[in-house]
Amino acid sequence: MTTTVNVSGMTCGHCVSSVKEELSEVPGVTAVDVDLNSGGISPVTIESTGDLDPQAVTEAVAEAGYSVV
Repeated sequence: MTTTVNVSGMTCGHCVSSVKEELSEVPGVTAVDVDLNSGGISPVTIESTGDLDPQAVTEAVAEAGYSVV
């Protein structure tokens, strides 16, 4: 299953790594791909084994220091 969320505030590869790391810890997530749009809205594609809890995704992104928009 594929879910895409838009994340604001990422500017570099370290930002991408932080978001990937936090999202990878959400139960069911198998892969995370970030299309970095430095300083703007970056689409984040999340592959999972089933439906993801939107709250868990939002909290994981927030834990990395960014916001789902």
